[in-house]
Formats: sequence, structure tokens, C-alpha cells
Amino acid sequence: MDSIWLDGAQWLAVLRIGLGLWWLESWRHKDKKAWFERGSGIAWAADVAAKHRWAPVRAGFDTVVRPRPRLMAHVVAYAELALGLGLIAGFLTPAALIGGLLLNAVYFVLMIHDWAEQGQNSMMALISAVGLFGMSWQTWSLDAALGWL
Repeated sequence: MDSIWLDGAQWLAVLRIGLGLWWLESWRHKDKKAWFERGSGIAWAADVAAKHRWAPVRAGFDTVVRPRPRLMAHVVAYAELALGLGLIAGFLTPAALIGGLLLNAVYFVLMIHDWAEQGQNSMMALISAVGLFGMSWQTWSLDAALGWL
């Protein structure tokens, strides 16, 4: 494979780190007080889920998220933080890439009618898949430094 400036494995690491920065920004820009104390993020998602045209999405949200909004606010926010840090550092990278892919799939299904969200979730999921199948942890990662993968 020919490439400019970096080799293929390094470009995959750049992609992985960029995705990690994207997840970290998703966590950073959240108003934590509103999310954790007032439940704004989950309330917004509940409104979206209540209007969803697919009954399984409404039922799933009502079963899993609605009964525990405070816990789910923490799960969502800290999952984004963990994904960001894991991908930037290249720590447990395959798990972070799969976790991110799954979280983007959840976001994608919940926000199926919001075209702006769909673009972001589609691209993040694509980067996760490329990072996973390209084994982006081979370079510039704790996984490689520790010889885990």
C-alpha cells in the first residue's frame, strides 16, 4: 500500500484517534448539571422515543431507559468518555470500537428521523468498522505497546 506522509497502519491510528476525539467531544460538550441533575438528555431522548414510528423502539425505551433516567444519563455520558479515552490511548481498542459501533447503532435507530444525527452516527459507525477490521490498534496504542493484541 502506498500512502503519503504516514504508512497505512499510522493512518488507521490517526482515524482511530480522531474518532476518540469525536467521542470525547460528545462527552465534553454535554451540560453535566443538566444531564445528571435535571435529566435533560434523557428527557429529550424520551420525547424522541415517544414519537418514534417503530413500536419496538418506543417499547424498548419505556422498558430500559424511562424507569431509570438518572442511571441511563450516567451510562450514556460515561460510555462516551470511556470510548473517547480508550480510542485515543488505544486501550482495549477492539472493545472500544465495537462498543462505539453499538452505541452509534442505538443512536441511529432512536434518531432515525433526524438527518443531522444520521450523518454523524453513520460516519462514526463507519470509522469504527474501518478501525476494527483494519486493526487500528497496531500503531500508537497502549494495546500494541503492551503486546496485548
